[in-house]
Amino acid sequence: MFQSICLMMRESIHTNWHKTQEVYRDSESKQVYYFSMEFLLGRMVETNLLNMGLLSLYSETLESLGFDPEEVFHEEHDAGLGNGGLGRLAACFLDSLASLQLPGHGMGIRYKYGLFQQKVVNGYQVELPDYWLKDEYMWETKRSDKTIEVRFGGTVETSNENGSLKFHHHDYERVLAIPYDVPIVGYQNETVNTLRLWSAESTSNHFHFHSSRGHDYYHYLDYKRSVEKISEFLYPDDSYYEGKILRLKQQYFLVSAGLQSILQRFKKQFKELKCLPNHIVVQINDTHPSLIVPELMRLLIDEEGLDWDEAWDITQRTVAYTNHTTLSEALEKWPEDMIQSLFPRLYLIIKEINERFCQMLWFDYPELRDKIPEMAILSYNQIHMAHLAMVGSFSINGVAKLHTDILKNRVMKPFYTVFPKRFNNKTNGITHRRWLLNCNPELATVLSDTIGPNWIKEPHRLASLLPFADDAGLQESIAKVKHENKKRLAHYIKKHYDITIDDKSIVDVHIKRLHGYKRQLLNLFHIIHLYQLCLEQPTIEMTPRTFIFGAKAAPGYLFAKHVIKLINTVAEKVNHHPHVRDKVKVIFLENYQVSLAERIIPAADVSEQISTASKEASGTGNMKLMMNGALTIGTLDGANVEISELVGPNNIFTFGLTSEEVFAYQQRGDYRARDYYNNDRRLKSVMDLLVNQHFTNDDVEFKDIFYSLLSNNDEYFVLKDFDSYVHAHKLIEQSYHNQHEWLQKSIINIAHSGTFSSDRTIQEYAKDIWEIEPKKQS
Repeated sequence: MFQSICLMMRESIHTNWHKTQEVYRDSESKQVYYFSMEFLLGRMVETNLLNMGLLSLYSETLESLGFDPEEVFHEEHDAGLGNGGLGRLAACFLDSLASLQLPGHGMGIRYKYGLFQQKVVNGYQVELPDYWLKDEYMWETKRSDKTIEVRFGGTVETSNENGSLKFHHHDYERVLAIPYDVPIVGYQNETVNTLRLWSAESTSNHFHFHSSRGHDYYHYLDYKRSVEKISEFLYPDDSYYEGKILRLKQQYFLVSAGLQSILQRFKKQFKELKCLPNHIVVQINDTHPSLIVPELMRLLIDEEGLDWDEAWDITQRTVAYTNHTTLSEALEKWPEDMIQSLFPRLYLIIKEINERFCQMLWFDYPELRDKIPEMAILSYNQIHMAHLAMVGSFSINGVAKLHTDILKNRVMKPFYTVFPKRFNNKTNGITHRRWLLNCNPELATVLSDTIGPNWIKEPHRLASLLPFADDAGLQESIAKVKHENKKRLAHYIKKHYDITIDDKSIVDVHIKRLHGYKRQLLNLFHIIHLYQLCLEQPTIEMTPRTFIFGAKAAPGYLFAKHVIKLINTVAEKVNHHPHVRDKVKVIFLENYQVSLAERIIPAADVSEQISTASKEASGTGNMKLMMNGALTIGTLDGANVEISELVGPNNIFTFGLTSEEVFAYQQRGDYRARDYYNNDRRLKSVMDLLVNQHFTNDDVEFKDIFYSLLSNNDEYFVLKDFDSYVHAHKLIEQSYHNQHEWLQKSIINIAHSGTFSSDRTIQEYAKDIWEIEPKKQS
């Protein structure tokens, strides 16, 4: 039944898809290509039905035929094309581009396996292959006629031809890039844009199967396997040499295939390459696709015959860069010899870009001469990808006001000195169509009944709810919707985990990638503190709390995996203790992904956004939960700052160090984690449980967590912020007791959430960076 539905939809989608491409071609529209290593799409069937205006009709028809629509729709596997916020942002952006009728497309990799399928066995994360393509992916169309050849390794020779230096690439490894196109359907407007996903396949053309050397056959098998690996796994483990090579190959594979296909299409329609920036924008989503800069130079110089200055001018006016992090480990650096071996021609181009950039700094910015080693693209045998992206782009944007300020004034301050006009902010957003209209239809109906349906196409109109924040009727309706969503989530948890939760409890949600800076550990320490309170005072009055975690830890990130084990160990203890289980429940929901988020978010009362200030670039989970009426407990980090400014300090629960205070501690070096452990009785009591056999039969299970905080001096200030965090949770409980006050806060948050629609973000990109305009289909 699921496949039948998809086949019926595809006919209509493909008609509009073809028309959209014709409109773009005939109008000679400027188009943007969004390069990203991740596109976390989730299930597409409901989104496509919703955007086509057919969701209610199809659901009712399925019910009349005796089918449960939810069961049918859940036959679709979440596409394994992303991991976290970066990939989900890219998916939201594609949705908004199509819904705003803007000519914009995605470029990604068609991973055979997703990140991994997470199972929890005895409390530990176990990674299983996420073979999401085991069934036909109903939305993709294979385009073998658009196959591109990508080259790795080999040698480069030069020759002088008519006074010009020419470069010749020999003995390289050929890889075929096969495009699979996925339609991106706009909301009720007949626009259908494209997400092009590249799959790596081998070619046998340069192997001598009929030679007398029998090893050629086995050589080919080794080659075939190495090629298939390129598009096999999302984010291969790069903690070892072969993993680094594979990750670099993935990045170049996407970049080269995507750029070649763009230039092929451009040349069919336009004759003059010098006008490329007038018709094409290439957006680098985070640092991973930064090889776009030298690869576009290679194509323009070696393949199209342009000189360096012409090619550099075109490249700088075509490429734009989005930075998503302040974490140094995420600002990729690669060994010089690795780049030289894998991409010998690109290496020469990178060296030339670096040489010219450093000379410009030396002569034009004498005050920065001592900064040249830290600003160079190639320094100390490392190639700095973020530097390459910044030097080769016309726009450099952060993804929240605070994040952009940190980039300009701290992390990338010397580059801001040189390129002040390139830096700009584009605060992230989410598509309200998926994260409210689709995943919480009952709430959407209540909102439309109150302020009319115009907010669906113009999300800023959600602000019209503000005069109704104190309305008892609206509060009652929203409370009823929240309770029904809680009951649905409770049913799901009971069915899959055999844990009974109180659907009248405060549902506190911490769902995001497992990382030290996101501080799931701080949340857990507070839970252990509540557990100890219940043991010390069995009759204590406490509003029942349900704490829900959903997160994957990178396979090689041992600290994060220890935290998952600790969460599950604490949950086992808490959920079965007779003095605690009716007051506190802890659930770790395995294999967190988009479809699971769609179950959790509508039921949430409290949104945990507790990253160490200055570390989270923006966050988008904070926006999704806010849009569904959850109240945020968070540090003043990323987009939390802008949420707080909009809703006001009384409608968000902020705590902890500010980014400036974090920077001050780091500069002075005077933070002493052990002092907080010794001086806070509650904190010492919580931490001692990790190593005194209270939770396990030995005292070493969680010693790595214990000593990472004390011996490594608590890199993410968990102990410093503990007291402030506990106090904020007390305020949450007090506020929840007054349901009128709580629901008023909830409505105010929903009303302001329209600001964080990705429609607003994309309109800003379109106007300020891309300079593209809507193209109506009729």
